[in-house]
Amino acid sequence: MKKIILKTAVLLVAAALICLAGCQNQKGEEKEGGHEQRTGTQEQKAEQQAPKGPEFIFGTVKEAMNSGGYTYVLLEFEGKQTWVAMPETSVSVGDELMLQPGDVMHNFHSKTLNRTFETIIFSPGPMTRDSAEGAKDKGKKAAASAHKASAHTGSPRLKKAVTEPMAKAKGDNAVSVQEAYSRAKELDGKRVKVRGQVVKVSANIMGKNWVHIQDGTGDVESGDFDLTVTTKDMPEVGDVVIAEGTLHADKDFGAGYFYRVIVEDASVKGAN
Repeated sequence: MKKIILKTAVLLVAAALICLAGCQNQKGEEKEGGHEQRTGTQEQKAEQQAPKGPEFIFGTVKEAMNSGGYTYVLLEFEGKQTWVAMPETSVSVGDELMLQPGDVMHNFHSKTLNRTFETIIFSPGPMTRDSAEGAKDKGKKAAASAHKASAHTGSPRLKKAVTEPMAKAKGDNAVSVQEAYSRAKELDGKRVKVRGQVVKVSANIMGKNWVHIQDGTGDVESGDFDLTVTTKDMPEVGDVVIAEGTLHADKDFGAGYFYRVIVEDASVKGAN
């Protein structure tokens, strides 16, 4: 009789343990299911977990595709390309977009596209006028701080392609590339003329062509060897030209595009 009672007690304890384990497992599944419901798709998870990107994102659309309720666009500005995903929006290749900041994901795999993006920013969508103004103010402060911390970085993405100094343009407002940097404060807002060789051209960005000119002056360490010029003209890499336009010092376009010196709205013609 005692053996029967003991055996029954053991069976009851075992049953209780099995029931407890089953209940815990069920709760865990419910919790996991609830978590999945809250976080939603992989794209939404990416938005919640990733670090924040720039204050705003700007560029010309080079590629665009819709998938899984999102629009994926490849934006290009000044030769720099950035993948951005946003809620499905009608865009076309060639459009210029200014998008709200978002979360940066690395090695993100989109199941709907069956594609892995090395880096992509998830944006809520296009900037409103108010948010654009706010981002611009923040961008100026951030760019000023970065400029103070690295005042001699110059043009890190470019190499010095012209090594021998070239003859300057003629005229009272003629300056070399190095002089454009050393006299930037003095020449800010004034018309200047620069003679040099075209080493890079980025076409049709914000309605302008972005041309990099070097004349052999300046050096890589101080970053005063390469001058960016915006123009409606379209020279070719290798052309020797004279660029005449308005010089601006410490020009900030936001999103990390800050220029110690830039010549804007210039005419760029072949040098005589």
